[in-house]
Amino acid sequence: MSETLKPSVLVTGGAGYIGSHAVHALKDAGWGAVVIDNLSTGFRFAVPDDVPFYEGDIEDGELLARIFAEQGTGAIMHFAGSIIVPESVSDPLKYYHNNTVRSRALIEAAVKAGIAHFIFSSTAATYGIPDVSPVSEDTPRVPINPYGWSKLMTEQMLADTALAHDINYCVLRYFNVAGADPQGRTGQSTAGATHLIKVALETALGKRESVSVFGTDYDTPDGTGVRDYIHVSDLASAHVLALAALMDQPERCLTMNCGYGRGFSVMEVLDAVDRVTNLKIDRRMEPRRAGDPGSLISDPSRIRSTVPWQPQHDDLDVIIAHALAWERKLASMSSSDRGNG
Repeated sequence: MSETLKPSVLVTGGAGYIGSHAVHALKDAGWGAVVIDNLSTGFRFAVPDDVPFYEGDIEDGELLARIFAEQGTGAIMHFAGSIIVPESVSDPLKYYHNNTVRSRALIEAAVKAGIAHFIFSSTAATYGIPDVSPVSEDTPRVPINPYGWSKLMTEQMLADTALAHDINYCVLRYFNVAGADPQGRTGQSTAGATHLIKVALETALGKRESVSVFGTDYDTPDGTGVRDYIHVSDLASAHVLALAALMDQPERCLTMNCGYGRGFSVMEVLDAVDRVTNLKIDRRMEPRRAGDPGSLISDPSRIRSTVPWQPQHDDLDVIIAHALAWERKLASMSSSDRGNG
């Protein structure tokens, strides 16, 4: 795609973990990026200085219209939302507001402005506890928590909107995202994050006392849950390729899993953290958490056959090493440097 055909891309939640990596991926590929983020969980420092930044809410239609006009927005990558599954169970209305109602407002603003392309950050949680593994895009979607439902509702809104209006979309269903930018430009910065690799690294660095292992009696090789871990930079590159695919064929919409197609157990991940850090972290065995599947692995055949996606960091030790480098960088930053979040 020629430089002149690349529109400005509005990245919602672009100061957050995955969104900030997408901003760098867009810039690295020659696209113009613009960020909107309310900084409730994102960080201003995660957005490059040369990227236009708007602090605000995606439910603010007047602000969105102004951004579209000022920046010449031609596409949207939508990352803004809430992502903690247990919190979605205890506070479902927060998730239906943040992830569904606000997404509806964003989609409506895009339609009004004539924005033709929309990339949506979805999740493997839409599959619930699948009966099969690996999981393809055609596996029944039966969420078991409000987080999964809030995302699935947005997928449905996009599908219905694309039938009624001149807009096409790509839904990307993430599996377990981990790691950090190999150049150290951004990473997972949220305090109290629940991602296993971040929790394990914070434990290795003395920020936590131990790592809880929830369930040791699953039908897996070592009894602990198995997940498909994808490097965040490979995930970000998938978004850029998906956007190019939407522009190349404006009449089509896409839904694709984002994972590597193989899994690691909790114990294998913790062993890898021990190996990479040359430390031994304390593991605390806990009962299963309600709703956790024993194994959740993607079937990535569709994304590999649809776009020229070539993962560069498909190695658990590399994922952990990049995340470790970011944790060490975070530790060296002052609280004023970190700003919001």
